[in-house]
Amino acid sequence: MVDGRLTMKFWYKKKVLVTGGAGFLGSYVIKSLKVRDCKDIFVPKIEKYDLVKMNAVKRVYQDTKPDIVIHLAAVVGGIGANKENPGKFFYDNIMMGIQLMHEAMEFGVKKFVALGTICSYPKFTPVPFKEENIWDGYPEETNAPYGLAKKMLLVQAQSYRQQYGFNSIFLLPVNLYGPGDNFNPQSSHAIPAIIKKCCDAVREKKKEIILWGSGKATREFLYAEDAAEGIILAAEKYNKPEPVNLGANFEISIKDLAGLIAELTGFKGKIIWDTSKPDGQPRRRVDASRAYQEFGFKAKTSFKEGLQKTVKWYQDNQQSIVHSP
Repeated sequence: MVDGRLTMKFWYKKKVLVTGGAGFLGSYVIKSLKVRDCKDIFVPKIEKYDLVKMNAVKRVYQDTKPDIVIHLAAVVGGIGANKENPGKFFYDNIMMGIQLMHEAMEFGVKKFVALGTICSYPKFTPVPFKEENIWDGYPEETNAPYGLAKKMLLVQAQSYRQQYGFNSIFLLPVNLYGPGDNFNPQSSHAIPAIIKKCCDAVREKKKEIILWGSGKATREFLYAEDAAEGIILAAEKYNKPEPVNLGANFEISIKDLAGLIAELTGFKGKIIWDTSKPDGQPRRRVDASRAYQEFGFKAKTSFKEGLQKTVKWYQDNQQSIVHSP
């Protein structure tokens, strides 16, 4: 149980810069900060601060003078988007992260919270993934450029701590989902992509849908509201160089996931698996015990409850969702 008085005291009068704060996960992190009575939160918009460019990074620090940076911003997508944009995903993510952390150190920021990705783990990591396994091999090929760009922030955080005494921590969340997720078919991840296909099929009275891969790959999913709580707890309590997994302690095959989403959306048709498309990493599940031991984080939302909320949100909002080209 989190002591509300302690968390309120931690955030009192602190200036917090949240990159990606206008995005999916960012919206939940901002809510968590506001619940803790954090009043000085700045969210840089890309129109004014393109954080891939160093001059914008310097300017955001000059303009905001933050005590804490929570770096959530990322150029990210599902397997298809990763295959189509490996260079962009590598460059944009590595330049954003490295420049933001370097300038945070130069500007005297007290703490930098870097969000990594489960895509940084080796393709054949023993399940459940333990943090010490992160350097045991090359990531799964379709998302390696993104995963490696993010993993360099771990190297930077540890080396800057060693040389400059800079307090930066590195968190490794599993795949996130929840209301407000990205439902754009060009860049969405598995859960929103399948929800959209099922809901569209029900509305259009289609008798089948086609999904990528064999359905045999497994994934672990963390409800975005829970992930935000984990990030905030780490910001408050964790000050060590070792990376920390954020997960929900379960594993589900994509085939079973599709069946569950079909049930929740009322889709009764046939699911066809396009095996010419990649599965991505064969299995994913993390050991999340370090997060609990170090800062008391444990996911609270059951997977079925989280899915129900996500499906309902999409059904309520699908007419107003505008997909960028």
